[in-house]
Amino acid sequence: MAGNRLPATLSPDDLALFQAAVRDAQPIADHGRIAPDPVAAPPIPKSLLRDEQQALADSLSDYIGWDDGLETGEELVFIRPGLRRDTLRKLRRGHWILQAELDLHGMVSVEARQAVSAFIAQCSKRGSRCVRIIHGKGLGSKNREPVLRTKVKHWLMQKDEVLAFCQARAVDGGSGAVVVLLKSG
Repeated sequence: MAGNRLPATLSPDDLALFQAAVRDAQPIADHGRIAPDPVAAPPIPKSLLRDEQQALADSLSDYIGWDDGLETGEELVFIRPGLRRDTLRKLRRGHWILQAELDLHGMVSVEARQAVSAFIAQCSKRGSRCVRIIHGKGLGSKNREPVLRTKVKHWLMQKDEVLAFCQARAVDGGSGAVVVLLKSG
């Protein structure tokens, strides 16, 4: 065998076995063709992948710094920095017509998070400006506490589409619901 290209770690018995196996092999005739260079795989955008993983982790996070919103006693209140305070006052007084509603009763946290995310995306796509999310008062929960109330607050604060939200008026659900103002189209 001319030009032994086999690994040096091959034992003499293995080498003899290989040579016996390829004894009758004929080299391929040269047709003058040039083999194309192997196509290089496209580069992997590692920073983009890291950014997407971080965005996914942030979207699933329940944590938001308390200084991002305005909390007055037990009431649920939030307004994006840079918006006028009268926007919040108008939202509290029912200035905008409720255009859509999501009821989270009977859902566990994971289901509720997905439902809120899908609802906000759908409302934004449709151009809805003011919506209501009913999270409940927690009367049916363990310890009779509103588990989803705080979580809904955190989820909404993470959504860029959300400009402001506040506890619904008594006629619209009171402490068991939140009214959300979304960015306009």
